Amino acid sequence: MLSSSPAPVAGSATPARRVVIIGGGPAAHRLTDALHSRDTDHALAVTVIAEEQHLPYDRVALSQRLAGQIDLTLEPTSVWDSERISLRIGERADSIDRDAKTVTTALGHTVPYDDLVFATGSSAPVPPLPGSEHIRVYRTLDDVDALVAELATLTLTLGRAPKVVVAGGGLLGLEAAGGLHRLGGEAALVHSGPWLMSAQLDAGGGQALGRLITAQGLTLHLGTRATAILSAPRRAETDAVETHTVDPAAVETHAVDPDAVDADAPVVTGVSLGSGETIDADIVVYAIGITPRDELARDAHLDLGTRGGIVISEECQTSDPSIWAIGEVASFGGRCVGLVAPANAMAEVVADRLLGGTATFTTVDDATKLKLSGVDVASFGDALAVTPGALEIVYADPARGLYQKLVVTDDAKTLLGGIFVGDATPYSALRPLVGRQLSSEPAAYLSAAGAEAPGGDELPDDALVCSCNMVTAGAVREAARGDHAEACTELGALKTCTRAGTQCGSCVPLIKKLLEAELTKSGQTVSHALCEHFELSRQELFESVRVLELTSAEEVFERFGTGRGCDVCKPAVGSILASQNSAYILDAGRGTLQDTNDRAMANMQKDGTYSVVPRIPGGEITPAKLAVIAKVAADFNLYTKITGALRIDMFGARLEQLPDIWRVLVDAGFESGQAYGKALRNVKSCVGSTWCRFGVQDSVALAIKLELRYRGLRAPHKFKFGVSGCARECAEARGKDVGVIASDLGWNMYVGGNGGFQPAHGQLLASDLDEDTLISYIDRYMMYYIRTADRMQRTARWMEDLDGGIDHVRDVVINDSLGLGEELEAAMAKHVDTYEDEWAATLADPERLRRFRSFVNAPIEPDPSIARVVERDQLRPATADERADSSTVLLSGSRIPVRGE
Repeated sequence: MLSSSPAPVAGSATPARRVVIIGGGPAAHRLTDALHSRDTDHALAVTVIAEEQHLPYDRVALSQRLAGQIDLTLEPTSVWDSERISLRIGERADSIDRDAKTVTTALGHTVPYDDLVFATGSSAPVPPLPGSEHIRVYRTLDDVDALVAELATLTLTLGRAPKVVVAGGGLLGLEAAGGLHRLGGEAALVHSGPWLMSAQLDAGGGQALGRLITAQGLTLHLGTRATAILSAPRRAETDAVETHTVDPAAVETHAVDPDAVDADAPVVTGVSLGSGETIDADIVVYAIGITPRDELARDAHLDLGTRGGIVISEECQTSDPSIWAIGEVASFGGRCVGLVAPANAMAEVVADRLLGGTATFTTVDDATKLKLSGVDVASFGDALAVTPGALEIVYADPARGLYQKLVVTDDAKTLLGGIFVGDATPYSALRPLVGRQLSSEPAAYLSAAGAEAPGGDELPDDALVCSCNMVTAGAVREAARGDHAEACTELGALKTCTRAGTQCGSCVPLIKKLLEAELTKSGQTVSHALCEHFELSRQELFESVRVLELTSAEEVFERFGTGRGCDVCKPAVGSILASQNSAYILDAGRGTLQDTNDRAMANMQKDGTYSVVPRIPGGEITPAKLAVIAKVAADFNLYTKITGALRIDMFGARLEQLPDIWRVLVDAGFESGQAYGKALRNVKSCVGSTWCRFGVQDSVALAIKLELRYRGLRAPHKFKFGVSGCARECAEARGKDVGVIASDLGWNMYVGGNGGFQPAHGQLLASDLDEDTLISYIDRYMMYYIRTADRMQRTARWMEDLDGGIDHVRDVVINDSLGLGEELEAAMAKHVDTYEDEWAATLADPERLRRFRSFVNAPIEPDPSIARVVERDQLRPATADERADSSTVLLSGSRIPVRGE
């Protein structure tokens, strides 16, 4: 530990300047690391006083701790090995003497300082309401470990899923509720705002997030607060409704001992809400915000903000010039911010100032991107459109549970901010463009289908690409080129030398893109690694999995990957495995790789319900099958619509209803339409020569044959076919990934047609083909695409990236220039021979059916929280205004009245 006498600087008699940091969180770690790396003259001696019994750890990743004993210690840890740095863990700072410039700890130690830095962070507030002594909080490692242990204990002692109520619909509250739900708790979330994350999201984004969270089995109570925590004497052991599965590792890790429970201690029974409702509870967790830990500063008579926190200047100095404050305890511009980016920025400013610099902290970047309960959420810039004259460009996809919004100036040219819920893919490329003009129409950036932002937006050097660590695009480019040191030509090395992407990781795709651009400019080989967890490209990983005949995600990660994977590689691995074998997509560990739609084998809708889309090959359907669909829709009160894909969609099914609906459909001969997967959606056809007087070929028969052949085929992206019976092109085949148009001499085959935000017409591959040759060419084309395309790359973009484009495809498919023709056809034949309908397989297996219970004790009655109204003689989701007017709202149930009844 640091002695009370200042240490001399090496090679001189000058005493070291004593810097004392109170706090052991991420801000303190960042400041200490910055001082350690920059203090080359050894002018400083640093003491860190940390209250917790842990090395500084990543609080942002606390939710990962719910999954097990994951080490969240912040890197680098080597900073604590320095002789110039002393870390006192498990020792609380008790008082400050500003005149004597000393800090006294709870252990009675006195530590002198020349400069003092407050990095005390915040605490989790608990309101003074009846029963508040039973409230748990979600703030520290110890809090999380205690919650996991308590949940496991209750599961064993109650013999059922414990009922968990989490108060707070912000970042921490959603993490806590989602994590405890995944551990087996029956979770409900109470939030005072009208929608979730009301401080970061607008109504549309918050409501979209609410629907996605509800669909995962969490219950929401919005616009209300808890008024009391109810408790009672410990109950006698209740009869188990159903034994709830507990992760044995969690029980072992936390040493659950039901016999050690205090039999005399009262237990929580419920929560009273301001709405008048009472909800059952076994555990109550509060995560309603932050309270700055400013009590020491208050006792030392430093200036505090009106809402708490230590007031700081642009230099991060307090009202005492020798005392500084950083992170959540610092009040800048009248607010304290609980985000890592501004805390890191403040730490960098203080480090610079202590070493004689002139850095200032001028603004708070409160951009946020994270995955809450498995749902992508991002908010940045003027997300709520408070700028005068701001325009909001909104894209909502109810069929996929997406909400995306950009805020721009009144001329629709300059980006001000944005919100993404459900798919935050564009976030990393757009956030650095805040305040700059966009090169294309704003709507072009709201592609939820995996398209990249328009190419005209090359980032200027001063654009901030990593807000957590304040790294600009120019700094990344300089490191990649090696302007000031050895060039960082690998993503891992680039992250190490710039710190970009080392905190929350949301900017990693953009960092990788900048790196590849610089390597290309310098003529160096560009790494096409899938991500930092896989050195192989998607194409290389596909071939490796194919040659080794791997069938599980665990095998793939063990052989070729590192770490726990990410949002880039996990879906890619799932797609690769699904493309190479027709085994049930959710077995053998593959279920965790899939998104919500694939796990439910249905498309989630904007109100949290699902759509049912049976396959109708070629659009041909018998009256008897039409009658089955009509009966299903009527029996389950589903909204029906004929789509542009020649299918009938049925909307409004709850998760637990899906097996009952599909049992009727499967018995009638229907199959899954895979509308939820990156697979063949449909083969559209006109009526062809069978009925049309202009038709020259039987387009319906061919469309049915193609759809039955390629059904269930998984690919890097969804794909569609079209078959037109003549040149009039009524099936719009040239807008499809594979389009077939009849001629008098056979079939013309077009490839690479796509819709979406970057539409492309198909290009002619071959003309006047007989049916067998056509099918062999389609086999080769699709398998070559599946093997060589990048993740989330549609056929049009894939062909653009191929050296030679359509000519190369023609050489491979028709001329067999790579000698792969027979191999590609054999791979497709294997798919055709082993295809099994996913819903039929699900209904035949009780274990698979368990996935379709919203929670372990799910009620069998309809959910009264799903509101519907009648319009055009069908039910549709109620709007917010209609929900507010109870006379117009119809609740789901066994009987649905008409409006006004």
